[in-house]
Amino acid sequence: MLDGAEMRLAVDIGGTFTDIVLDVGGDRRTRKVLTTPARPEQAVLDGMRLILSDTGAHFRDIDVFIHGTTLATNAIIERRGARTALIATEGFRDVLDIGTESRYDQYDLTIDKPKPLVSRALRFTVPERVDAHGGIRLPLDEAALRALVPKLRAQNVQSIAIAFLHAYANPEHERRAASIIREEMRDVWVTLSSAVCPEIREYERTSTAVANAYVQPLIDGYLGRMAEALRAEQFRGAIYLVTSGGGVTSIDTARRFPVRLLESGPAGGAIFAGQIAASVGESKVLSFDMGGTTAKICLIEKYQPETSRVFEVDRAARFLKGSGLPVRIPVIEMVEIGAGGGSIARVDALKRVAVGPESASSEPGPACYGRGGEHPTVTDADVALGMIDPVAFAGGTIELRPELSSHALLRDIGEPLGLSAETAAYAVHEIVCENMASAARVHAVERGAVVGQHTLIAFGGAAPLHAARVAERIGVSKVIVPSNAGVGSAVGFLAAPIAYELVRSRHVRLDDFDSEAVSDLLDETATEARSLVESGAGRAAVHERRTAFMRYVGQGHEIMVELPNRRLTEADLDGLRKAFEKDYAALFERPIPGAAIEILSWSVLATTEPHNPTRIAAVTRKAAGKPTGSRSFFDGRVGKAVEIPLYRREQLSPGETIAGPAVIAEDETSTFVSTSFEAYIDSAGSIVMERKGPQS
Repeated sequence: MLDGAEMRLAVDIGGTFTDIVLDVGGDRRTRKVLTTPARPEQAVLDGMRLILSDTGAHFRDIDVFIHGTTLATNAIIERRGARTALIATEGFRDVLDIGTESRYDQYDLTIDKPKPLVSRALRFTVPERVDAHGGIRLPLDEAALRALVPKLRAQNVQSIAIAFLHAYANPEHERRAASIIREEMRDVWVTLSSAVCPEIREYERTSTAVANAYVQPLIDGYLGRMAEALRAEQFRGAIYLVTSGGGVTSIDTARRFPVRLLESGPAGGAIFAGQIAASVGESKVLSFDMGGTTAKICLIEKYQPETSRVFEVDRAARFLKGSGLPVRIPVIEMVEIGAGGGSIARVDALKRVAVGPESASSEPGPACYGRGGEHPTVTDADVALGMIDPVAFAGGTIELRPELSSHALLRDIGEPLGLSAETAAYAVHEIVCENMASAARVHAVERGAVVGQHTLIAFGGAAPLHAARVAERIGVSKVIVPSNAGVGSAVGFLAAPIAYELVRSRHVRLDDFDSEAVSDLLDETATEARSLVESGAGRAAVHERRTAFMRYVGQGHEIMVELPNRRLTEADLDGLRKAFEKDYAALFERPIPGAAIEILSWSVLATTEPHNPTRIAAVTRKAAGKPTGSRSFFDGRVGKAVEIPLYRREQLSPGETIAGPAVIAEDETSTFVSTSFEAYIDSAGSIVMERKGPQS
């Protein structure tokens, strides 16, 4: 490693593996260790010790520690959060049940609606009322609020969300209520909807506040233990947490707003894919991140991931919007399915092979781990097919037992369907690849994109094994497996800027535009956003991006339009209309001439300069040298085992080309090159697979 260079360490806690990346002046080391669900910080510390011992460094040598985790998401999905209460405006106790009054599947009379994080018995109301303009119509009844305290104590409430009607327009009542609750109940966490999500739409704002309150004790406790453990190891550097929007924030901000961490791990993967896309000049990319528990698909156009202001957690129906719990925060837009290496395979009631969303996680793990897992998983199928070297898995830290994979596959799938263990493994592999291909098709269609026109960038421990088959199914002709693909999200963390976005709702019509009031709101929002960034940015310059969420009067949803980074004047109105109509026409073919336009919300993103990768040089293709060995691979298309060459990635030089089928193994993952592709190594060390024949 380099002396005197900044030492940066990134950690991504997944459902199965915890990934660690150490970067010193561009010299990078990686490690994968099994996640410890009961105390996640234990795997982090163990992995850090391992990677530091690899380099002879110490905790005190680390300058920057960047951390992402799926702990908050998993806590909601598995309902392991705090005992949470909701205090709402009188008459609005059932906002979480009423939702948007829509059904995600209007023809299914037996749909399972998303189960609220707070049961009705733990929802309370108090008299108060603020109107949509922020005017106080009914003062907060403080006596009624204090009368709730004994009831909250009797219910052993750990965390409280306060969500009053129109609090985004005037947070005075919420702030006063929080002050009283904290005065009476010093040992509870309190979340204000006006602080977490100061936006219009009561259901989404209340749901977001409840989600923040639900995970706050868990995340605050975890981050507190982590900070204390790092201090005990003499760590003296800066700590940052990755947010769902693709930036990083301070540990103090993360402890206040843990809901912003819900998609932090997947966000790192999207950043990683965007960096790779920029380095190779691929402007249309589909990122494919498959780890041990889930798979994530994200569209990346012009090197930037698609973003959104709302996403859903714990969907009851995999691809149906409205079937999950809405969380209104800045987030990188992606589709996530329960299809990872640890996803459990089974035969359903209709005698079909089904995979996921249940996962074996790290405890007990897939059957081949030999840690008590009894049911076959995707990893077991890949082992039984011969795609994974059982001795070199995870750099040799976990020795796999193929006989346990075959036994589990035969018992749970083969015998019920009259198949051999190998054919059962092939069925599992095909089903999980089709699940991911379906997710990619849906994600692209929803955004008006043609999925086959994109390059697939595959990373995560399991994606390189399945990327070629997924590409065949969706018509993609080029696949890139970057260096350090097995720990791609953690590598992406290192490129994330320090950033924070704030959105505030204030209704304004363009034909009645108060430029001074709007500019004051934007300046106030910018000051708060910058304060959350500048505290951790050091000497780095902080930039702003201001946007407005606009629509035609009477429409139900808005589109985002960029604003100039200065105070607005009346002279800007014509430019605002033209910018909106241009963006509207890009989405819906044409604007509506002369229609009135309104703005519901205003946003300011404060961010440091993101890392811009340099473009890599082209390589001269040449035949690869002799393989390091071979693997017996069961080819389900011909129904028998065939010998295919095995290469070690670190022994391949830029330009070396391999015709499929073949396996390229490395410590973090393995890449399967199918018969339809040939692969070469580019100048950055990435494996590039290009289609050599018709789709299979």
